[in-house]
Amino acid sequence: MYASDPATVTGGASLGPRERAGAFRIDDPFVRTVGNTPLVPLSRLASGGGFELYAKAEFLNPTGSVKDRTALGIVRHALERGDLGRERTLLDASSGNTAVAYAMLGARIGFPVEIVLPRNAHPERVARILGYGARIIYTDPLEGTDGAQREARRLAESEPGRYHYVDQYNNPANPGTHYATTGPEIWRQSGGRVTHFVAGVGTGGTISGTSRYLKERSPTLRTVGVEPAGPLHGLEGLKHLATALRPSTYDERLVDETVRVETEDAEAMRRRLATEEGLAVGASAAAAVVAALRVGAATPGAVVVTVLPDGGHSATGGGRT
Repeated sequence: MYASDPATVTGGASLGPRERAGAFRIDDPFVRTVGNTPLVPLSRLASGGGFELYAKAEFLNPTGSVKDRTALGIVRHALERGDLGRERTLLDASSGNTAVAYAMLGARIGFPVEIVLPRNAHPERVARILGYGARIIYTDPLEGTDGAQREARRLAESEPGRYHYVDQYNNPANPGTHYATTGPEIWRQSGGRVTHFVAGVGTGGTISGTSRYLKERSPTLRTVGVEPAGPLHGLEGLKHLATALRPSTYDERLVDETVRVETEDAEAMRRRLATEEGLAVGASAAAAVVAALRVGAATPGAVVVTVLPDGGHSATGGGRT
């Protein structure tokens, strides 16, 4: 059986995969609350459009974002391989949400966390990361997450015995987690009726893993990626792929169409989601809804599902998340 105290395992070399993961409380009741979020109708926004619109409420995960799924899948994989433990520090680059999830899991499960973060990351996310006891290494805000990735890679190469660089942008456990959880949940919750899946492109894990599962069940399903309209934008967490490092976790073969959204349109949608649907979400979530409405309006009879990756602390005020 699993050890009840994570301190009972200090190395894990002599343990099997399940024992290594179990000894670090990877399956405790709180960690198991990640995922199984509801699929909620956006009936007012879609009213009169001749299509159905639903959204996966990922802001109901423990730290408030879809990145809890990603982080848990990556951590579980690392623990089962014996790459992570009390002697090695989890290291990764992030724009904020994944960092919060790592920090929570590190505190809950029992391993140190260091995050490389652009200096312009939202102060609320910074406070949460530090509050969980993780360490932050700041990088040039003008270089965004690309610069954070380069610095994380440099640190990992300079101190390989200290760090385990999990690299969410190139870790197959990222899309693998969504293939195993998000995709099946959407298929089940929609009764297999979903015709279009719309999701923002950041690491590419959510859209790639989920789409792969859904397309295996329904080959005619269309996947729509959502990106910012340009390289300078306020849609934190999304990538303008034409000018950014392309993550290997993004499988463009699964994406049938890309919709680019202006920051101002996303901010206006944040306010509409709050006042018309009672949902306080972040700018990237609002951008996904903007794109989903365009898709539905162009496809009578469609059943469109999108993802609300995080919540917004000031959705009615138009501030960035």
